[in-house]
Amino acid sequence: MATDIKTSIIHMDDFFLHPNLRTPERLIQPGGNIHYERFAEEVLPNLGTAFEYRVFDCTTRSYATRKILPHPLLIVEGAYSHHPLFGNYMHLRIFSDISPSIQLKRIKKRNGQQAAAIFERKWIPMEEKYISTYDIRHNADIVL
Repeated sequence: MATDIKTSIIHMDDFFLHPNLRTPERLIQPGGNIHYERFAEEVLPNLGTAFEYRVFDCTTRSYATRKILPHPLLIVEGAYSHHPLFGNYMHLRIFSDISPSIQLKRIKKRNGQQAAAIFERKWIPMEEKYISTYDIRHNADIVL
């Protein structure tokens, strides 16, 4: 018998770094392409309560608001959710890995061929650098 557990989800893509903040110095930092300061300010202090945070839309370069309810389960999804600057805020760290070919296929389906080329050239290497630098896979409780 399945049990429905009320869940809230926070997407790290909501914290993609605004173009105005993308300096060369910032982007060479492992994980520097997310707005980790905003995540630390808008999310971490509010865990366990109802709160809102700003969602960055890469297409419009604008912000919307997302409300998070204090459900029994909160999932923060995305590779950058493990950033060491956030400390040990999780009860369980899960790292999910896929082959580069499947990753690129999914990006093409979601974002199109032209965007996939940018991901392959720019964003994927940055994510891989972050994962490697902070040993994200090794520090996970579960690896899928």
